[in-house]
Amino acid sequence: MEGGKEGSGGKGRGEPRQPHLPELHVRLRSELGRIDEQLRDLLSAMHRLQGLLDAVVAITREVELPGVLHRIVTTAMDLVGARYGALGVLGESGEGLQQFIPVGLSEQERAALAETGLPRGRGVLGHLIHHPDPLRVDDIPAHPSSAGFPPGHPRLRTLLGVAITVRGEIYGDLYLSERLDGQPFDIHDENVVVALASAAGIAIENVRLFERVRVGAEQFQRLLLPTLPDLRPFTAAAVYRPAAEPSQLGGDWYDAIPLPDDVVAVVIGDVVGHDLRAAAAMASTRNMLRALLFDQSRPPGAVLAQLDRALEAITNNPVTTTTLARIEPEGSGWRLHWSTAGHVPPLLITRERRVEYLFAEPGLPLGVDTTQPRPDHSRPLPPAATVVFFTDGLVEHPDHSIDESLNQLAELAAAHAALPLPELVQALADHHPSDGHDDMAIVALRTPHA
Repeated sequence: MEGGKEGSGGKGRGEPRQPHLPELHVRLRSELGRIDEQLRDLLSAMHRLQGLLDAVVAITREVELPGVLHRIVTTAMDLVGARYGALGVLGESGEGLQQFIPVGLSEQERAALAETGLPRGRGVLGHLIHHPDPLRVDDIPAHPSSAGFPPGHPRLRTLLGVAITVRGEIYGDLYLSERLDGQPFDIHDENVVVALASAAGIAIENVRLFERVRVGAEQFQRLLLPTLPDLRPFTAAAVYRPAAEPSQLGGDWYDAIPLPDDVVAVVIGDVVGHDLRAAAAMASTRNMLRALLFDQSRPPGAVLAQLDRALEAITNNPVTTTTLARIEPEGSGWRLHWSTAGHVPPLLITRERRVEYLFAEPGLPLGVDTTQPRPDHSRPLPPAATVVFFTDGLVEHPDHSIDESLNQLAELAAAHAALPLPELVQALADHHPSDGHDDMAIVALRTPHA
């Protein structure tokens, strides 16, 4: 029967044809290849995203504008694998470059370009200035805006340029050239650099705002410090340096006050903290001490004891370390009287360049225990001797012991002992052995030659 033939003939005509085994293998390999390519693209995108996040973190860690600008260039180069990079900062008119920060040039290339000077923002660089959309060029010499390269300039072929904006205004342009793999820049490179440029604009604005705040705080701090008066027959010099890492206001201070009968009082101090409270405490302590110093009948230790009691009674000032000294005539020479409240010892430098720390019983810092005695110390000063008072910010370093730093400072003082006093204190502040994490103040007094 007809129905029987159809049932015994195997598969019906209406059923789908099954592919042969080799064809299945081809399809499977193709699908696996496609999945592998997608996974590679995904992994590459993840690496780019992680690299971008790391770059943004690195940029935002910088606290000085030159460091931020240089970091922007180097991180952009790392993200896209570029051999050369540069950042051009626009002038006020926005028509040319005021600053140009190149990275990747060899010493030979830098020397060859030294006489040429900074790019003026013409050619392809100028094209990006006047047309701030992202720019990718595969052949720079063939670009309509190309103006050639100056003598000694590397012959560049590819370019990726992105504008950096700050508060909606173009701050400058980021230029990258020559991928290390020899390929032209692609859309992925452009996207990641555009994202970096957005973060760079925020970082630049943050640093500029921070710089304004820091400058204002430093100016306010300096206004709280005195201008040294005429202390003849002595010579005196002082210097104050804020912390290298920006902070708020500091509590370091110094003072020198001429008293009757050729007596001079010198004080150096450091209030704990880096904020407005520390600055206010410093100002109140200095002014209160000035008033107490005009009582000639008491030695420095007694003055510090009375200051400590007054601060405890009428203020809530933080703990303060200080050294108070008096230099007064003695026969044909001079004598130093001093008392220390938990402060680093003064440094004595003789005319023969011998250096000596005036170690003595330090006493407690102000604001700890007003019942404890304040020891006084005394020693004669030879002619042309220099006494240097300083705060611990000059010598503190996390990798060195305080003894190591004090020895380094003594060697530095001996090496510059012959300088005039203003140059000496500047040398100590410029080449100090500390890591610069804290404010530092120095005040030095030099006795007459005879």
